[in-house]
Amino acid sequence: MKDIIVDEFQTSVQDSLIRHRSILDIMTKLAESNARINRALAKAVTYHGCIKINAQKQHIPEDASLDNITEFLSYQIEGKLCDNCREVLEEEIGNNLFYLAALCNALDLNLFDIILKQNAKLETLGKFSML
Repeated sequence: MKDIIVDEFQTSVQDSLIRHRSILDIMTKLAESNARINRALAKAVTYHGCIKINAQKQHIPEDASLDNITEFLSYQIEGKLCDNCREVLEEEIGNNLFYLAALCNALDLNLFDIILKQNAKLETLGKFSML
């Protein structure tokens, strides 16, 4: 079922992308959509104030193992997104997914297959996959 949803989304993007069909347009729109996600997140902090970023060096004890390292790490975010900020971020992330699917279409890549390969790598390598 999940593969059908991703494939249908990728097909819908293929059918609806008319104006920005050039690979250069897709690349720049993907980058722009990523910047808009970052801007929406920054506004959630600075304008709405529903969340706070408390960034600092994360201290990991020397005796921590990879099995329990997540106990010592955090996203460094305090609070919860308000409904407005959540809606804006969902919209911007959706736009990003649109242009990611468009990039896959332009390069004849299947987004679901990419997700499957990445998931298989994560399942095989676990925490070692992103070190």
